Amino acid sequence: MRKNKYLLPLLLSCLLAPWALWAQVTPDSTAGRLSLEQCVEYALKNQAQVQQAQLEEEIGERQIRAQLSGWLPQVSANYALTHNLKRPQTVFGDQVITVGQKYTSNLNLQANQTLYSNDLLLASRAARFTRTALDLNTQSTKINTVVEVSKAFYNVLLSQEQLRILNENITRQEKQYRDARAQYEQGLVDKTDYQRASITLNSIKADRKRTQEAIKASTALLQELMGLPLGSSLSLAYDYNQMQQNILVDTTQNVTFANRVEFQQLRTQRQIQDLNTRYYRWGFLPTASAFVNYNPTYFSSTFSDIYRQAYPTSAVGLQVGIPIFQGGRRLQNVRISELQAQSLDVELTNIQRRINTEYQRALANYKSDYNDWLTLQENVRLAEEVYNVIRLQYNEGIKTYLELIVAETDLRTAQLNYYNSLYNVLASKLDVQRALGTIAVN
Repeated sequence: MRKNKYLLPLLLSCLLAPWALWAQVTPDSTAGRLSLEQCVEYALKNQAQVQQAQLEEEIGERQIRAQLSGWLPQVSANYALTHNLKRPQTVFGDQVITVGQKYTSNLNLQANQTLYSNDLLLASRAARFTRTALDLNTQSTKINTVVEVSKAFYNVLLSQEQLRILNENITRQEKQYRDARAQYEQGLVDKTDYQRASITLNSIKADRKRTQEAIKASTALLQELMGLPLGSSLSLAYDYNQMQQNILVDTTQNVTFANRVEFQQLRTQRQIQDLNTRYYRWGFLPTASAFVNYNPTYFSSTFSDIYRQAYPTSAVGLQVGIPIFQGGRRLQNVRISELQAQSLDVELTNIQRRINTEYQRALANYKSDYNDWLTLQENVRLAEEVYNVIRLQYNEGIKTYLELIVAETDLRTAQLNYYNSLYNVLASKLDVQRALGTIAVN
């Protein structure tokens, strides 16, 4: 019986464990602790801006299909029923004769097939470039999402580490306050020591409260960027050792402008502009279409007999529209399109300068932040060593309490500055990768 008592829970746990694990790692769920990669993956599926870009891409595809539908046969039908209250009259010699019937009706069925149209030819040639432009817009949105979510993720971790440091300082300061108060009560020191301890403790608690509120704000921003539903909780999983290992980036790389989405978007726009120029240049060509129609007509002097007999007509033919003279509009449109193409050429050259400047600025910030991070690592080690020495000397009565407070403040400042520098260097690395166009979103 005792074996059976534990057997059923064991079997249930074995059956449910894989499902629980799957629920924690699926990108569409926020159960469990999420890593940076999971936060980014969730955002790429659920963020409003990404969804809007994907909807715009789908709308654009529908618009392309709507434009290209002009190449297919266009079939229409028209129906009319007329009651002639006063029939027309005509004169034959000395007689006035009333013509027509009191009731008439006709049905016109017509099919048109476009053989050539400059408008449809432009739509066909531009379809590929339009799809490329829509896809690049989605890629640009996803790249910005990766950068923004990653920075928000690091910002939450920074605040959490600041809170951890402040909690450690509060614990240490509370002990020093109790010790200073006990020494004062025993008459070993004056009251200024524990008063200074109280001031420092209150200041650290105020910093902790500010940091706690900052965590709420930064977490809310991350949730917004991820597209989490309102009221959802978010817990982050991270490894600082792994984060420190991911700090390095190759600073010897050269900028490849073709890797940047902005450059690709402008180049695609330039290709579409070439098509527009060609469209206006060939605007003198005629528009040709073939048609066939069938038109049964009905008429009668009484309404009940109107559809007893049909008198059909039908025709098949070719329609050609030739623009003979447009007042020079076509030539002006050609010149306008050529000038717009030149403007895009200037922008293509200028965007290369902007990309290079952006890369140089991002690289300079990264190198500075990386150097600060290395320097502050050493500062933390030295501040810990100084604090430990002064604390021992204070306990032995060699150093004053003021010197202990200064050492502790220096240690806390060094620790906070270190994690600030860690966030800065990680954010700078993202800016370098974005400037190089090496952030993958597919």
